[in-house]
Amino acid sequence: MQQSEEKVKGMLNGVDVERLTATIDAIKEQPEIAKFKYRAVNRWGTGGNNRTILNEYSGACQRFNRRIPFVLQIDESPILFGNDMGPNPAEYALAALAGCLTTSIVYLASAQGIRIDEVESTCEGDVNLHGSFGMDETVRSGYESVRITFKVKGAASDEKLQELVELAQKRSPLFDIFTNKVPVSVRLG
Repeated sequence: MQQSEEKVKGMLNGVDVERLTATIDAIKEQPEIAKFKYRAVNRWGTGGNNRTILNEYSGACQRFNRRIPFVLQIDESPILFGNDMGPNPAEYALAALAGCLTTSIVYLASAQGIRIDEVESTCEGDVNLHGSFGMDETVRSGYESVRITFKVKGAASDEKLQELVELAQKRSPLFDIFTNKVPVSVRLG
């Protein structure tokens, strides 16, 4: 996070800026606390329906369990042989990307002392079933392209808000996942 010369104090945009700054300073002093590990446990129901439980994670050299685990229902729409009991995984991916970029914009603005009044985004992605159905090996199985449009209102010039959107792309973990190859290992356990 980049900060202006003057330290911001208190709450801004719903962010405890002093805690944010203290966390950044602590990471500078003890780099190993910056490492986090998230876990998702998924169980199939029937057809395209399954659910993911998000509970356990590690960070700041500690292990945590949520007070109440998050349960994500996943399914496909009827046109893709599902029962529409939840978003499909590709939709969750778009939601995660939009949410991560939004959070990055707000945290970066807060660290710089910029009040944000509103952030809205529209995120769309194109998938070609020729890839995921194995009908054409030259077509990707996942998103071929993703487009995100942000509307940001706050106490800053349009140029500064654009700068925040650009900086958020550099700092967002999900933007990084979408735009860079991530090593993934899959095995039968």
